[in-house]
Amino acid sequence: MKLTKTLFLGSAAGLMAVSGAFAADLPVKAKAVEYVKICSLYGAGFYYIPGTDTCIKLGGYLRVDATLGTNSDFSGNLNVSSQGANGSNNRLTNYYTAKAREDLNIDTRTATEYGVVRTFFDGVFSWTTGNYVGTGSGTGSTAYSGALTAATNPGATTTGLFGSGSGSVNGTDGNTSAGSLGVYYAFIQFAGFTMGKAVSQFDTPWTNYPGNNFDNLVGGGGTVTGILQFTYTADFGQGITASFSAEDPTSYMQAGNVNMSGATAAGMIGGSYGSNALGGSRSPNLVAALRVDQAWGLFQASVAAHDNHVGYYGASEATGHPSDKWGWAAQLALSIKNIPTGAGDTINIQGVYTDGATRYNFQNLAGSTFSMWGTTSTGNYGSVGFASAPDTVYVAGSSQETVKSWGFRGAYTHNWDPYWNTSVYGAYGQAQFGTLAKTTLCGAGGVFTAGVAAGVTSCNPDFAIGQAGIITRWTPVKNLTFSADLAWTHLDQKYAGTVTPAATIAVPSKPAATYDLKDQDSVVMLLRAQRNW
Repeated sequence: MKLTKTLFLGSAAGLMAVSGAFAADLPVKAKAVEYVKICSLYGAGFYYIPGTDTCIKLGGYLRVDATLGTNSDFSGNLNVSSQGANGSNNRLTNYYTAKAREDLNIDTRTATEYGVVRTFFDGVFSWTTGNYVGTGSGTGSTAYSGALTAATNPGATTTGLFGSGSGSVNGTDGNTSAGSLGVYYAFIQFAGFTMGKAVSQFDTPWTNYPGNNFDNLVGGGGTVTGILQFTYTADFGQGITASFSAEDPTSYMQAGNVNMSGATAAGMIGGSYGSNALGGSRSPNLVAALRVDQAWGLFQASVAAHDNHVGYYGASEATGHPSDKWGWAAQLALSIKNIPTGAGDTINIQGVYTDGATRYNFQNLAGSTFSMWGTTSTGNYGSVGFASAPDTVYVAGSSQETVKSWGFRGAYTHNWDPYWNTSVYGAYGQAQFGTLAKTTLCGAGGVFTAGVAAGVTSCNPDFAIGQAGIITRWTPVKNLTFSADLAWTHLDQKYAGTVTPAATIAVPSKPAATYDLKDQDSVVMLLRAQRNW
């Protein structure tokens, strides 16, 4: 018994010793896990980044579009100069375009003794069929393989991002398994300053969309993908703010400075009134805006100054150059909320006048160069309508002459119930040329009348664009919306008679024949499914 007791006690002591050794090898007690905490300072959706006093919010959407009656996922078929087959209205023109897009935005905010420091990024990943076109079976000028170039249409400029493929802004967009990346916004806000790529201070809060999904309304500015800027905003309280901004014009705000000495009759039919002769960047656009944003709605007044700086009269410095010419634009906007027709119903309207700053009326996605081919009932082969509105025009030895324009756009939105709403919208923009342009292009011996003089009965480069549309949206569950947007665009051009050019511009499969000079129309339907998150 004594022996058994001794063995038992010895075994217990050994086990305790071994346990102590194991305990010595165990790690010290782990620190408590730092869980993500809700940040309520800046509204719903913000969380503290662990270990910091910075709040972050992630958001975005996934969107699928199908656009019927157009070569472009954002505009109608009134523009052949940027997309070749877009306005030709023949068997090489697309009758639909599709797009899938994922948007990601990242919003960070940190409270400091100087106020909130904010950064914001918004990027999109897109795949679109916007660069697909028919090629026909011909060669040379009868086949289409991309956007028209300066060689086939002198002075032609693109009117925005139109898909891609060879020679475009997003070279992989539309490839089988690739796509494109776009950076819409990337800016810092601190102590009243905004620095980076953001919506222009000239624009209204609804930018191009007073009540629509359709992108290319005229009648106001619309830098919906942001413009580089350095801005100071003073907040006077009660929803009253004033902003002063220097904004980079080179990406979106140059409608062109055209040397009409390079104009040809065939080029004019394609919407080109000469050779675009932009000089290097010299000055940002200077913008100021006053905004009153309260429960009843919003009022905004905006002004902008735009420096038109061109190259030379000819190919070298020795040919000389015109002096810079400053253009300007002014805009008024009004939004009225919760009108008596129903809860949440809204009216948004704006009007603008420009002088040498065309992009503040014919905004980037609308474009300011148009050419469309259609049918006719006169017995001639077909019809054509064309127009262009650069910022300024000139000829060798002259000063720059500004192009003036005015326009408006607006929408009324009615909510039928929490799930359905409908908007009706419209827009109008008119461009007016001066004496130099009208004499050069249309006067005695003018470029157009001399080139195709036989059938021209009226020559006037002034024009107008009218637009109207209706959109209905269904939101069956929160943040998921299906919409159908029907838009009509009318080109009211001031040319009349017929043209029988020896050769048309390089438009797919259009023969040299007699065409009536005639107004043109485009009807587009945009079908969209979008899930916000």
